[in-house]
Amino acid sequence: MDFLKKISVGVVTASLGLSLMGGGTYAYFSDSETTNNTFGMGELDLSVDPTAIVEVDNLKPGDSVMREFMLTNDGTLDIKSINLLTDYTVTDKDGDNASEDLGEHIRVNFLWNWDKESEPVFETTLSELKSMDPDVVKKDVFDPLWEKHGGLDVGTENTLWVEFEFVDNDEDQNIFQGDDLTLEWEFQAEQTDGEEK
Repeated sequence: MDFLKKISVGVVTASLGLSLMGGGTYAYFSDSETTNNTFGMGELDLSVDPTAIVEVDNLKPGDSVMREFMLTNDGTLDIKSINLLTDYTVTDKDGDNASEDLGEHIRVNFLWNWDKESEPVFETTLSELKSMDPDVVKKDVFDPLWEKHGGLDVGTENTLWVEFEFVDNDEDQNIFQGDDLTLEWEFQAEQTDGEEK
């Protein structure tokens, strides 16, 4: 056998021996266990009753309407706070409102309870409420209520009163005759702080 063949056979033999030795060094005892874990998510479920807080016709300047609505926590998690988002559209019957916004003439008074001695805890116009940061409404309307009651726990409810007033500004408001305003309120519930389970 010539010299190169001898070296090649030697290298192949050595490689085979090393691979067999290497394969043997990986043998060890082993054991394994599998766990099955479940993470069930809680649910925030805020309901408002009635869903249509105000449905009224034939308002005129100076009229006001008082309504109560109930916020109920039907979920499985406590509610820490609520944000209120406001939107509305005005149907201008005669197309004569120009730059006037009917929402600037509707005052909204929030109350915690209603009796002859009640004073609004927060008042603004629909126009201002629409452009207002929800945190301002939360701070002035809902936070003081939650401080008193500690939020809205699962299965509990709170009743609020709201008064809508078509403000008589002692000026000509004829452009609003026959108009309609559709108000949408979105109540957004926020959970309590996370905690170690």
